[in-house]
Amino acid sequence: MSGSLETMEQTMFLDPAIRDWVLFPITIIMVLVGVFRHQLTILMTGDPPKPELKDIRQGKALIRAQLLAQNNAYVPTSAFVERKKYLCQAFEDGVYLKNKASKDEGGLVNPMADPKNMEVMMDGMKKQMMGIVPQTLIMGWIQFFFSGFILIKLPFPLGLRFKQMLQSGIMTPNMDVKWVSSLSWYFLNLFGLRGVFALILGGENSADGTRDMTAMSTMGAMGQQPGQPQDFNKQFLGMKDTLAIIYHEWDLDNIEQRVLVKYGKQSRVFKSAHK
Repeated sequence: MSGSLETMEQTMFLDPAIRDWVLFPITIIMVLVGVFRHQLTILMTGDPPKPELKDIRQGKALIRAQLLAQNNAYVPTSAFVERKKYLCQAFEDGVYLKNKASKDEGGLVNPMADPKNMEVMMDGMKKQMMGIVPQTLIMGWIQFFFSGFILIKLPFPLGLRFKQMLQSGIMTPNMDVKWVSSLSWYFLNLFGLRGVFALILGGENSADGTRDMTAMSTMGAMGQQPGQPQDFNKQFLGMKDTLAIIYHEWDLDNIEQRVLVKYGKQSRVFKSAHK
């Protein structure tokens, strides 16, 4: 039975023209489209706008509260209580808000009223369009010209759970999982060319399509639309509630004795003290 399976695997050969006219062109075109997208993004968006002092202030205030909540065990109890009281009162009064009118109105101010917010939203929309349109065109091109093509065989075995991912667009339930279809090769390149783009264009590039997908999913999980400014009043109130429920316990209490016990110096200290 094993010999017959090996024979069946050996009887399936791929035409070298598929490698030359399908496999390599898909990879090369995706690399070129990524480089073109990166350059087009730089050309259309230009230099990012410089943040105002009030924007930096409210952002740093939120980071300060987050650091206090994360590292409260390393702050003495009296110092933590004073910081907690000050920040909670400041967040309640809207001391760090750039637009205190948003707190008085009970919501976010109209982003259309600020030209800088409009510019940020337009830049976000441009980046989304430059990410969605090329990928949609490439996928349609592959489905139209190379639908049903088998391009490559992976050199390692895989489980049946990978069959749907590696053989998209091919209805062959008995084919080995190691064979990869043209559409699946597109998705493998979409997620696998990140290192190539980082090598060619640097770490901070706009060619990686998965980065925009991750950013959009993160914004969707937070209930925020792409390009929409953050509601710092809501975040400040949420951080105020987080600080209010923290049970503080100083982790450095009696740290000298614990260090001495850890390194076996406790008895020596007691002897020198008695002398």
